[in-house]
Amino acid sequence: MKNKTVVTEFVLLGFTEIRLVQISLFVIILSLYLLTLMGNLVIITITLIDLHLQTPMYFFLRNLSLLEIGYSSIIIPKMLSNLLTRKRTISLMACFTQCALYFIVGTSGFFLLTVMSIDRYIAICHPLRYPIIMNRRVCIHLVTGSWLCGFLLILFLLIPLFQLPFCGSNVINNFFCDNTALIKLSCADTQLVELICFFIAVLTLLGTLSITVVSYVNIISTISRIPSATGRRKAFSTCASHIIVVSITYGACIFLYLKPTRSVRLDFNKTAAMFNIILPPLLDPFIYSLRNKQVKEALKQAVGRIMRFSKDSRM
Repeated sequence: MKNKTVVTEFVLLGFTEIRLVQISLFVIILSLYLLTLMGNLVIITITLIDLHLQTPMYFFLRNLSLLEIGYSSIIIPKMLSNLLTRKRTISLMACFTQCALYFIVGTSGFFLLTVMSIDRYIAICHPLRYPIIMNRRVCIHLVTGSWLCGFLLILFLLIPLFQLPFCGSNVINNFFCDNTALIKLSCADTQLVELICFFIAVLTLLGTLSITVVSYVNIISTISRIPSATGRRKAFSTCASHIIVVSITYGACIFLYLKPTRSVRLDFNKTAAMFNIILPPLLDPFIYSLRNKQVKEALKQAVGRIMRFSKDSRM
């Protein structure tokens, strides 16, 4: 150990050394990131200004969009900077901060999606009691609880992970500071940390997913007893967007994290991580916008007001 240099910064290897490919990736990722910001900001703005969207469902959707902006912004700006400037170093503290924020925000997102499924369960299975149960105070507590659960759960991972010594190679074969890459670079025994990582991944992903599944089993059972086909279709349409978002988000993360750390190939892992970081925050606002009549109507009204204001200002 005396002959090894203590690591004070890491080098993010990224995807490729070919400059043309780097520039192409920069343009593509920047475009997708701007589209992600625009889509989620539209959802936040619409659910704030439209009186018809002042309900618990859209309160949770607004918080989900805010979370998606934070989730993608933790990783993508640094990735874009590395692609453009080719300066791929990151300090030890900045690396730990990025890793911590990535997992805290990501884990909080799973709890928020679970809260949204519970909200749909109460709305469809207990419609008469829904306004009383899901009052504003309860909604705020549920969102706060989602963030708190994400923070506390990941804290059990971060404490042992950040105590690992790094005294060998400082090259991370990824485009951000992922726990898998950090564990592989440590010069200490990492079996306990790997076990904690796997346990928290199972608890977070499968634990929250099981609650969501139970909620939708009850929702489907209730919808199936509605006598009219129109009523069944209308009830299910309020859940369809959330089901699609849950499928995309959980599918990507289960594929990425529910496997032992030592079995992960980093080249493959960073490609999967790229899709996980970019696709859900990008697709979620468009899924909710395109499949939700109230959101589409609010968007049409907002665009109409903007066009009328622009026309009046020219006159």
